[in-house]
Amino acid sequence: SVEVTKEADWAALLRQEEEEVQKICDHILAVKPDLVITEKGVSDLAQHFLMKQNVSVIRRVKKTDNNRIARICGATIATRAEELTEAHVGTGCGTFKVQKVGDEWYTFLVDCKEPKACSVVLRGGSKDVLNEIERNLQDAFCVARNILIDPRLLPGGGAAEMALAARLNEQSKLVEGVTQFPYKAVASALEVIPRTLAANCGIDVVRVLTDLRSRHSKGEYWWGIDGNTGEVVDVRKEGIVDSYLVKQQTFKASIENAGMILRIDDIVSGISHHDKAGGAAAAAAG
Repeated sequence: SVEVTKEADWAALLRQEEEEVQKICDHILAVKPDLVITEKGVSDLAQHFLMKQNVSVIRRVKKTDNNRIARICGATIATRAEELTEAHVGTGCGTFKVQKVGDEWYTFLVDCKEPKACSVVLRGGSKDVLNEIERNLQDAFCVARNILIDPRLLPGGGAAEMALAARLNEQSKLVEGVTQFPYKAVASALEVIPRTLAANCGIDVVRVLTDLRSRHSKGEYWWGIDGNTGEVVDVRKEGIVDSYLVKQQTFKASIENAGMILRIDDIVSGISHHDKAGGAAAAAAG
């Protein structure tokens, strides 16, 4: 803590602050940058020292954006100004500019050499339209990412679900007793996907599911629903496919959640019975 009792003490503090800021700026200027980017704030005094040397400053940048900027220009992020060396300076960015888009000012780092990150600028007539475009673009990026991770594809249009349902129904016939029920339950749950597709297309759900069951029971596993026309088609010819990675995670999560609910079912039932017993006892006492 510092105790200030007179004007001279305050002046000494300001002078000490200026000297410390000057030292930090000197460390930065020693590596001869054109642009300084930081996640924290920058005081007016530091901006003054840097601007005198024609060095621009961008402050309060999000950590994720800071990491992307480092990737596109080849810079290395430093936590202390004293640690800065010329190796930390990124030289891969060709042009830095500030441009107004709509009512907001944006910073652009362009003409980069072999950038490892980039930004996509979306434009729309309204915020609702723009949000929808952003969601669609995000979905497209996720699909591309999944394909790069695992390029395997499955037939779409509910064909994969119907194929699994057909195989499970066949397997249920090979076992006896209550063991059949899990196979039939999962098969029925898988048919929800093609059933929903058919309902969204406004077609006869019963007729379509009957047609699909008939085809898949014969081993024609590539038949599914065309979401645009509502017809039962060979999805290979129509190019309707799904990512294997997404389907794998969907089926895995569904079965795990069902198992978790079954494991706690007795506990929930016990609580329900306990509440009823407690209520009956209270009524009798009253």
